[in-house]
Amino acid sequence: MVNKNLILTVDDKPQNLQFLGKLLSNNGYEVAMAQSGVQALTFLKSELPDLILLDVMMPEMDGYEVCEKLKAEFPTRNIPVIFLTAKSDAQDIVKGFDVGGVDYVTKPFHSAELLARIKTHIELKTLRGLLPMCSHCKKIRDDKGFWNDVDSYFETHSHVTFTHGICPVCMDKLYKGYDWYKKRKQPDAGE
Repeated sequence: MVNKNLILTVDDKPQNLQFLGKLLSNNGYEVAMAQSGVQALTFLKSELPDLILLDVMMPEMDGYEVCEKLKAEFPTRNIPVIFLTAKSDAQDIVKGFDVGGVDYVTKPFHSAELLARIKTHIELKTLRGLLPMCSHCKKIRDDKGFWNDVDSYFETHSHVTFTHGICPVCMDKLYKGYDWYKKRKQPDAGE
């Protein structure tokens, strides 16, 4: 079973959350929703999404301030934030990148384009992330501090499935003392 990527959508307008929720869930994503920056930050104390879609114009705390708070904290700093907003001035777009956003999409948006950007940034996060690995047993520490086998970590955090085999170097190390292996390594007399 492949885990679905979790996307947190943050917008003060319920109709926007409803539209995004349907779009994302219909395209294989798990969706969490927050109607304010405060709700989003509270959610992030218990769950870490793979990506955040963040509106800029919200009461109490705007999206820029939310993003700055995310980027200032260790557990949330590497979560990609895509600003999804009606603000389309160049200075607004630049500010979105300056506070730590990875992308900026203006409303109204094309669903296919937004989905392509989401997919790209989730893949980049997976490829870019530093993986704490035990130098002895090669287990990987996840974001919650648990140590996982490499296979289970990647199968949980990506769409990768492993198949296993033994490379020639390891074959030699493991089996060089066995007669059956020595015979296998010798070329046929008829060649």
